[in-house]
Amino acid sequence: MLLGDDGVGPALLEQLVDAAARWSGRVGFLDGGTQSLALLVQFSGRQVVIIVDALETGAPPGTVHRMTLNELRELSLGRARSAHEGDARELLAAAELLGELPDRLLVVDVEPESITTRFGLSNHVQEALSAASDQVSCLLSEL
Repeated sequence: MLLGDDGVGPALLEQLVDAAARWSGRVGFLDGGTQSLALLVQFSGRQVVIIVDALETGAPPGTVHRMTLNELRELSLGRARSAHEGDARELLAAAELLGELPDRLLVVDVEPESITTRFGLSNHVQEALSAASDQVSCLLSEL
């Protein structure tokens, strides 16, 4: 939350937790923050994990992306960046190596305008929160 638009994950999580009753306790929510490899235990035994975060792909700020693990891998080979890019790659690689990847891993991310030391989201990202929340809700309903 101290890196501007990188705070989109916690902001989305807050919106989703507020509407959590609609999934009748079948969905757990976790702010992974900067826990890195400590999050491995959270993957264990999960059928589905949906990651929400900021991710730079070169799209216009506020663009909402919905992708699979394979699509995320393809982007990671190119120019996609996140404030925790190394940590996320290490986490996913370790989970795969240990056989702890869930059956389905999905990502909903928002293209940041700025990931710099400052508090608060840019207008573009703030305006994208509703669409990103809708994407996560849609995925949860499909599952």
